[in-house]
Amino acid sequence: MPVFRNFIAGQWVDAIDGQTFDNVNPADTTDIIGRFPLSGAQDVDRAVQSAQRGFDVWRATPAPLRGDVMRRAGDLLAARKEEIANLMTREMGKPLAETRGDVQEGIDTAYYAATEGRRLFGHTVPSELRSKWAMSFRRPIGVAGIITPFNFPLAIPTWKMFPALVCGNACVFKPAEDVPHTGTVFVEILLEAGLPPEVIQLVHGRGEMAGAAIVSHPGIPIVSFTGSTETGSFVGETCGRMHKRLSLEMGGKNAQVVLDDADLELALDGVLWGAFGTTGQRCTATSRLILQDGIHDEFVARLSDRARALRLGDGRREGTDVGPLVHESALKKVEAYVEIGRSEGATLALGGTRATGAGLERGHFFQPTIFTGVRPGSRLEQEEIFGPVLSVIRVGSADEAFRVNNDVRYGLSSSVYTRSVQVAFRALQDLDNGITYINAPTIGAEAHLPFGGVKQTGNGHREGGWEVYEFYSETKVGYVDYSGVLQRAQLDTYTTG
Repeated sequence: MPVFRNFIAGQWVDAIDGQTFDNVNPADTTDIIGRFPLSGAQDVDRAVQSAQRGFDVWRATPAPLRGDVMRRAGDLLAARKEEIANLMTREMGKPLAETRGDVQEGIDTAYYAATEGRRLFGHTVPSELRSKWAMSFRRPIGVAGIITPFNFPLAIPTWKMFPALVCGNACVFKPAEDVPHTGTVFVEILLEAGLPPEVIQLVHGRGEMAGAAIVSHPGIPIVSFTGSTETGSFVGETCGRMHKRLSLEMGGKNAQVVLDDADLELALDGVLWGAFGTTGQRCTATSRLILQDGIHDEFVARLSDRARALRLGDGRREGTDVGPLVHESALKKVEAYVEIGRSEGATLALGGTRATGAGLERGHFFQPTIFTGVRPGSRLEQEEIFGPVLSVIRVGSADEAFRVNNDVRYGLSSSVYTRSVQVAFRALQDLDNGITYINAPTIGAEAHLPFGGVKQTGNGHREGGWEVYEFYSETKVGYVDYSGVLQRAQLDTYTTG
């Protein structure tokens, strides 16, 4: 069995206490990908000490040169795209078409980050005093703790780490324990691209051990976390108590609204991709389908036929539409929500059980599942499932659809299918989400635009685009007074009587 290590203080090392965990293929649990360090607080502390030394070197490197490292990393990702996509699919299950897109997102983010190395803008403004210069500029913060989920093993780490590094920070990176191989390859690529070794630290392990140690370490002033809302609450409490800068990207209960005037074929394509792509394991997944009365019955019938035809299997096999859930716990959670839906009186229109058949017996496969007659306010309609379960809600009007969309604790993504330009622009204005798509599914992101949500989806910061560079840097203001005399601003400039 291949054995992998942490990367700490410029060396590949085991966990200090020697503990390990196995990385298992969710499509075939007899396939052990490798053995990885089960790290703890001592490993994190050693990583932070090294990262602080790396920060002193990296912060002094001109930002355009830091950007050049990201560009070279993008070139290496492009050259190894197929290899990385394959290992990602083996590690977390989604089909190769999706993991290729995951790698491409990292490539796009690398090239965007490279240009931002020349665009870390400040401001120069007029001073209210004569012979005085006033300006602001961006400075790095220090060591950034980067904690990422399993569902986008490469894209999300690049969203966080490329901007952090371009801004001049060092990183302590803990990938999800379900996808440690991708995390290891990503760090190898950064090193090959020319990143100084102590600028990046890789600490494998579980969230309650290594992740918690990163969040609570006093030498880490900035944390970026993507994961569940429940874990995000713990992270937020700890970072708030320790006065750390924190970016949270958490859950979603995203709705696709289909109105009577919609292009139904287009909307069907959208909900199939949004609900069952990545086996529903996206924070932007379409978990709710809000259908207007006039098209409800026809749409449900056509959707059930299309979803029934989806092919489950190993994502590395040609023709696979839907891969496995990431582990047994995820499978049991989906099963529990099927029972919750039944108990609440919703109608199980499709699926609802583990998938069986040739090639599926050793994996965590669950049938694409559709409930109809789901009541607004029910647990099935309100709570994040993170699996291939779609709740259908019937409404009478666009106004009612918008109210149902907004009446959840999350606010990440929404989607409206309509031919009405008036309704489309009302949706952009009135839907209480960080992202709204018109005539497109709830999933998808572009590297040069901010990504994130409102309410309990996040804490106001954004991944991606230009805004994330403000999160990973601090504003400093500088004044240069070349008058040669003491000037007392408001005291001397604005006098009375």
